[in-house]
This record gives sequence, structure tokens and C-alpha cells, in this order.
Amino acid sequence: MERPMSFRVFIKRQAWPLGLAVSLMASVQAQSDILMQNANLIIGDGSVLTNHDLLIEDGLIVDLGRNLSLPEAGLVVDLQGKWVMPALIDAHAHLGFQSRESWGAGNYDLENLTDNLEQYAYYGFGAVFSAGSDPAEIAQLLKAVVSRRKNLPEFLYAAGLAPPGQGPNNQFLEQTTLVEARTGFKVLHGVTEPKSARQTVTELARKGSEFIKIWVDDRGGSQTKLAPEIYWAVAQQAGQLGLKVFVHQQNAADMLDLITAGVDGFLHGRIGSAFTDDLVSRAARSDVFVIPNLGLGELRREAIGEDNFLVPFLSKALRESLSASATRQAQPEREAVDESELIAGFARIEAGGLDLVLGTDAGAVPGHPFGYTGHRELEIYVRLGMSPMDALLSATSLAAKHLGLDGLGLLKLGKQASLVILNSDPTSDIRSTRDIHSVYLNGQRINRRAIASRTP
Repeated sequence: MERPMSFRVFIKRQAWPLGLAVSLMASVQAQSDILMQNANLIIGDGSVLTNHDLLIEDGLIVDLGRNLSLPEAGLVVDLQGKWVMPALIDAHAHLGFQSRESWGAGNYDLENLTDNLEQYAYYGFGAVFSAGSDPAEIAQLLKAVVSRRKNLPEFLYAAGLAPPGQGPNNQFLEQTTLVEARTGFKVLHGVTEPKSARQTVTELARKGSEFIKIWVDDRGGSQTKLAPEIYWAVAQQAGQLGLKVFVHQQNAADMLDLITAGVDGFLHGRIGSAFTDDLVSRAARSDVFVIPNLGLGELRREAIGEDNFLVPFLSKALRESLSASATRQAQPEREAVDESELIAGFARIEAGGLDLVLGTDAGAVPGHPFGYTGHRELEIYVRLGMSPMDALLSATSLAAKHLGLDGLGLLKLGKQASLVILNSDPTSDIRSTRDIHSVYLNGQRINRRAIASRTP
């Protein structure tokens, strides 16, 4: 049996790509100031400024207005007819396991984690939340890479708590176990009763965790469901220590007690008929967000391998596996009853003022790609009755609010210059988020062509 490697050995054995190695050793060079002129600015709070300028200095937005000028030498970019919006945020993903060729624990290393973030950058994302599937030691390394490079999306992660040896879906659970065995680092933290749950939360806070993810799901009877007295202990201890608790749950019936316990958000909001007006109202009053996470079920039935927006990140074999087949159709049929229940659920959320946040669960199962799925999720929201502007808010300011990303989500003074520039108006047609002209993270223009070119 192979012994788990030490932290030092893990670092030494990483297959460091040249660009990543250089970025870790060299300091970040200052970027030129940039004046973006004549653009339509989607602020991220529901408002739009037409034919405005945006001034960037040292990676921050320092002015918005008309007829602005650079205080010193810099770059002037004419964006006449373009639309500028805050970079998108995916508030539910699982990085490291999916590569451009395959899915599984064998892909989980710093190189592939970094490549996953670059794929997100290609698709216009400025932040990603990885939900309970990363060893803290490796997650901290990735955060260091992001901090040094400045041209990657912000990376956040949660520590995962569940009954011992359980939590993720059984296929994913096997892969996280392999990562633990190979690296010697803990991915999932097993808790059996309230006292140990509180102790685990305290220890995670001491090690720098800001988020806790809990699984309240019996996986169709194949796992043990986290007991209420345990998730109450987790939520209360986390609240005292300033940590946020996000929940994977499968039944709306569990949501009310979880809200009462003090959780902060649901990563699988079940918004069908059981998600009642009273439940919406209670969640809204408690400032608890909901992620519908609908694409995870929908896209696995679609021939997404034939979508030109995704093709740049698919190896030949992966593309073939995601193209038309007995289980994947170009336009799969939807159940009319399910569709009407979801439309009604979206209407209740809007009427109740509940924050709906973009999340995709990308990377948790094979063939659910990073970045691409976020754009598709927004399209689903609009199909089910959300306005394009509200869909954009779910992926910008609302996601930033609930993840504590104070520098992202809005085009306002002092915010990070992490932007997506589009050729057409996404407030009229949500599919315009695909029509990307360019992406900037912290004032640096992303080389999207170079990122896509590395696909085998």
C-alpha cells in the first residue's frame, strides 16, 4: 500500500508548468493604467450607464463618467457599442478533478487546479467557490498562486463536514478518498455528534477556513443523513467564530430547520412545489441565499459537445463523449409538470425578495465543464422567468455579497477592475454573455486565445 506523501514531498513532486513556476518566483509587475471609452456600463446593481468611460489604475476602478482623460501615460481603449459588466462569479464548483481530457482524482494537482481557474477566466469569471472537495493545504497553495499572478479568478473554498466517510455523491466520494490517500491531506471531515462537530469547526477556523459545507442528504438511502443536532452545533459554532455555513440538501422539507439553525445558504435549492411562499419568506428574512443548480441535471441530457462555445476546452475524446448519443440529444424534451413547477418557484422567489445566486456544481461529475456551465445556468434562469438583468445580478453583486467578495460584483469606485466586455447587450438577450470581446482581471487583459490553445 502506497504511503501518503508529506506536504513537502507533495510540493516537490508537482509538475509545475513553466508559466506557473515563473509566477511563483517573480513579483507581479505593475500594469498600465487603462481608459475604456464610450462603453455601455452594466453596473451590477440593476442600472446601466450608456456611452460612459471607465478609468482603471493599478488594477482598480478609479472613475466612471463621460469625457474622462488619463492623468498620465496609459492605454486608451475605444469600446463604442460594447457592453462592460462585472466579471461573473460561480458560487458552487468543485475544482481539480475535471481536466480538458478526463475526470477523476488522478487530475487533482496544482497544475490542473490552475488550469481550471484559467478556463474560468476565459469564460469571464472573476471568482470561483470550491465547495468542500479540496484539502486545505492545497487550497492555500492555489490561493497563493492567485495572489501572485493577479490574472486568475479569486479562489474560495469550503471545508466539508459530513458523517464519517460520507457526503459527496458515491462516485465523487470515491475520488476524494483517493486524493486523501495520495496526498495525505484530509478532504472530508467526519463528525458523529455535536461536541466533535463544534471541535472540528473550531479547529478549521484556527487553520484559516472561512466557509463550512455540510451535506444533509442520505443519497437515496446509501448514506447516513447528517442529524439535526449535529448541523445545529456546526451552524452555531461557525456563527460564533465568523464562518459561513453552506448546505447541500436534497429536500425542501429540511430547509426550514436548517435556516432556523443559522445556515447561510443552500447550494441545491429545491424550488419546486415544496418550496412554499412561507419558506421563501423565511429564507429572505434570514438573508439566506439559494442556488437552484439546475444545469447539473439538464445538461447531462444535452449534446453539449457540439456547442462551439464549449469546443475550445474539449479534447477529441471528451468532445465525442458529450456529443449526440442515446443519452444526449441536441434538444431533449422537458417534463411539462417539472417546468411549470420551476417557473412557479422562480416567481415565488422574485415576489419574496429572496437572493438567488449563480452556482453550477461544475467538476462534481464528469462532463460538467467549468465556466461554460455558468453561462448555460443563466440561460435556464431566464427561460424560467427571471429577467436577464436579474440573472446577471445573481452572477455578480449578489454572489459577491454572500461570498464576502467586497472588491467584486460591481462597477464602482474602488472595486477591482475584473470585467467582461461583450459585443452585444446581455440585458436584452442573456445569450449575449457568450459574445465575449475581452476579459480583464484586476486590470490585466486575459489572453483567451492562449488559454484555449492548450487543449489537446
